[in-house]
Amino acid sequence: MTKRERSATSGAGDDLCKIRAQLVRALARMRFETPVAYVYNPLQYARQPHERYLTRYGSGHKPALLLGMNPGPWGMAQTGVPFGEVSLVREWLGITGRVGRPKCQHPKRPVTGFDCTRSEVSGRRLWGWARDRFGEPEAFFERFFVVNYCPLIFFDEAGRNLTPDKLPARTRDALQSACDRALLRTVEVLCCEIVIGIGAFAETRAVSALPGVRVGRILHPSPASPTANRGWARLAEEGFARLGIVLPSARLKSATGG
Repeated sequence: MTKRERSATSGAGDDLCKIRAQLVRALARMRFETPVAYVYNPLQYARQPHERYLTRYGSGHKPALLLGMNPGPWGMAQTGVPFGEVSLVREWLGITGRVGRPKCQHPKRPVTGFDCTRSEVSGRRLWGWARDRFGEPEAFFERFFVVNYCPLIFFDEAGRNLTPDKLPARTRDALQSACDRALLRTVEVLCCEIVIGIGAFAETRAVSALPGVRVGRILHPSPASPTANRGWARLAEEGFARLGIVLPSARLKSATGG
């Protein structure tokens, strides 16, 4: 076993917490221009459940890293877990914890933590698929880990979500520089053999940030995608198959609704 592999199996979860702390410090120095009016950072106000996710499931070698874009308002914004739809984070991943509030909240985008009653479709599809396919979280995390490329959520004055690719160029470049460093270090710590972008943006950023690392893509589970709404789980599994990733037989009858 190499030094790198020993690091991945002994303290990767703690190392991931350090990477996220470094990223928080880098992002805290940034100022975002119009049209950005509100910025939420769940790595700060939802630090407890986020770090529980990293330390519980982030240890060991992860052959494949699933990479999202940035948090959704009813998922990671509430739980601190990527694609973190409340019920699945609490009931399947077994993670809860104290969630504070962003310093400045848009009234249409409140953070209520695990009391949130809204369901995030993307997270319900992703984690629901993992549950149905692998049965237990430990079986999924033996082979995969899930992170977001950017941990910040951006809203305009009206409360509309702004994805990182829609930010002004100067702001976007500084943000991507910090996120690229965190992604590279994450891949090193976990000894990932492939990084799979969940959607085109994540794939593009992985290609840019990770020279020499194999990168692929699956369809994003967003309900804004007409294609994803026609059976995301099946289409995602077709994407895994094209990448040569063999999945186990489904453990439960699908209850994800797409």
